[in-house]
Amino acid sequence: MIEKILAITKIPELRKRIVFTLFIIIAYRIGGHIPIPGIDSQALAIAVRSFANTLFGLYDMFAGGAFAKATIFALGIMPYITSSIIIQLLGSVIPYFQKLQKEGEEGRKKITQLTRYGTVAIATVQSYGIAIYLMGLQAGAGGQSLPVVPGDPGMAFILMSMLTLITGTVVIMWLGELITERGIGNGISLIIMVGILARFPNVIIIEADLVREEVRGIFTEVVLIGLMFIIVGFVVLLTQGTRKIPVQYAKRVIGRKQYGGQTTHIPLKVNTAGVMPIIFAQSIMFVPSTIATIFPNIAWLQDYFLRYFSTDHPFYWSVFGIMIVFFTYFYTAIAFNPIEVADNMKKSGGFIPGIRPGKKTSEFIDNILTRVTLPGSFFLAFIAIFPYILMQMTDVQYDLASFFGGTSLLIIVGVALDTLNQIESHLISRHYDGFLKSGRIKGRRR
Repeated sequence: MIEKILAITKIPELRKRIVFTLFIIIAYRIGGHIPIPGIDSQALAIAVRSFANTLFGLYDMFAGGAFAKATIFALGIMPYITSSIIIQLLGSVIPYFQKLQKEGEEGRKKITQLTRYGTVAIATVQSYGIAIYLMGLQAGAGGQSLPVVPGDPGMAFILMSMLTLITGTVVIMWLGELITERGIGNGISLIIMVGILARFPNVIIIEADLVREEVRGIFTEVVLIGLMFIIVGFVVLLTQGTRKIPVQYAKRVIGRKQYGGQTTHIPLKVNTAGVMPIIFAQSIMFVPSTIATIFPNIAWLQDYFLRYFSTDHPFYWSVFGIMIVFFTYFYTAIAFNPIEVADNMKKSGGFIPGIRPGKKTSEFIDNILTRVTLPGSFFLAFIAIFPYILMQMTDVQYDLASFFGGTSLLIIVGVALDTLNQIESHLISRHYDGFLKSGRIKGRRR
């Protein structure tokens, strides 16, 4: 590992890509601290404490804390993610989008352009809602009710906020694409991961204060650190776990050349859906508590919604887990199409040993995918619920518990592994070039 780190500094292109990525990330974090004009930051800090376990809290996590501070990047990258999910879902039901997905590079460019348009449209709607929400938000301090937007803001504040937030979302989307094109890793995913990790230094400071004040013992901290390493290890196994289906290609002779004849495999991931099932389920589970927060004067909403849909209630854990299992199968069915895989194999002369090409192959792949997804969905549900169980069993706060599982940990591990794989690819390619330069090919060129 040390040799690879040192090798990174010796490769100019890779070094430039990493430095460029770090520069973009710093620019993103700076934008996450510039507030929208006309906002009372102190009143907003008091008011946002009430939506920590609501849909707004989930949104704030993806925005890296920018939503709670009402900064120019308050919308974060969520409009882009929402637009991407909508386009992907449309690709499974609308022939036009299905055609674009099969057109290769040109189709991908068209889908990217449509995703950008959808991002602006979604950001427009969300920015208007945020502006209205901020205008009506009150913060209780010292027995007084302080408005988050002082004075008489009116339509000017709404238009200014909408323009600021939409521009901020477009800038974030542009920064993410810059990282993907000129940096290292997937830009959008890295921006999300950086936003989540931005909370980690505060968590460390809080834990250090608890140990120093003897509120929590050193032994407890050591146990928590060990537990975190174990959970991260299991998440890595879940992310990397695959079931390989052997595939053979028939030999074909065209002219004087022979094609095919090789053996390969189809890698079916244990967790094909990634983190999307947790995001879908969490978004739905936060709706009742969000409604109860918006309408505090309705008694039965407070009695039932806040009680049963609270993160410390077993009913919430049960429904949350069931929904994750359901969405895991739902999203896997959208992301992986066994019929299309079987047709492509048949066209290229590929077959699974002992299985007939065509319908039988698709049924065989679908059967294996269903069985592989079942334990993956259960483990995904456990990872999502574990932070809440940990909070119930110990005195750990949510900011720390969120790094023991759930959306945060899955995103961090997945993005980190993807980025490391790209760095590894650059290292291998550079070593391969060096081998060629010292071999016989160089002598022939001379």
